[in-house]
Amino acid sequence: MTTPSLNDVVRSAHELWPVALAEPWDASGLVCGRGDQPVRRILFAVDAVQATAREAVESECQLLLTHHPLLLRGAKFLPTSNDKGAVVHTLIENGCGLLASHTNADSMIGGVSDALMGACGITESVPLGDAEAFTGIGRVGDLAEEITLEELAQRLATALVPTAGGLRIAGPKEGTVKRVAVCGGAGDSLFDDVRASRADVFVTADLRHHPASEARERALLDGGTPYLIDCSHFASEELWLASGAKMLRDHLAARGFEVETLLSSLNTDPWDFRVSTGEAPASASTAPEGDGYARDL
Repeated sequence: MTTPSLNDVVRSAHELWPVALAEPWDASGLVCGRGDQPVRRILFAVDAVQATAREAVESECQLLLTHHPLLLRGAKFLPTSNDKGAVVHTLIENGCGLLASHTNADSMIGGVSDALMGACGITESVPLGDAEAFTGIGRVGDLAEEITLEELAQRLATALVPTAGGLRIAGPKEGTVKRVAVCGGAGDSLFDDVRASRADVFVTADLRHHPASEARERALLDGGTPYLIDCSHFASEELWLASGAKMLRDHLAARGFEVETLLSSLNTDPWDFRVSTGEAPASASTAPEGDGYARDL
């Protein structure tokens, strides 16, 4: 076994998670690094932020591989006084490259949504929107047996890293679920595909008020499903790091290369703590007929 160069690692990463599968708006790929530099150790992380850049340097890594691109919205200038620039300078000045595998890793089999499926207890699934496809954003599959919505939420709560936001659930605790649709990261653009899949529940992150409200209103006209489980964006994608690291190690090993992979120990979810606003009132989707929540004006 020999030590790969950065070019060798990028080639393997792009064979595992082809950039052609990335969404048009995405910015997956190599951000910085010398192609001929030997790469002995790689740090996997969700976010390319100053903390993970320092972690990579302090761990003597030659590559930081993140799920989220650093320059997703572009940048004209990268001085050290700029948050994006500080990350780039920290890495370059310490001989560490930066590679992002984002929606290409979301789409590929064995990617982010498959890891989220595994946390739900499902090992076989198909892409949302096209059951005959090999790749695609989101997954849908069936649990071995029906469980309650609360039981599924508790299963996810155990599997996901702790975050301030925890889980938000729309639907009755005792509601039964078997068919599960998931999308690691923000998935509220996939509601049409979720409904078409006849999923009992949709597990995703970053659900905004209006898309979630409209989805529940439509569900109530169609038997009450799909229910919703909204988790931390970071936590829903952090699950993939271990399997992504193993896939890359194995792919490189098959080409005669040996590399060590580390998983970031940092929780880069942006929220630090939560303050309860009191007991939540019964929602329209779970309250008995006529129950409500009124406030004097």
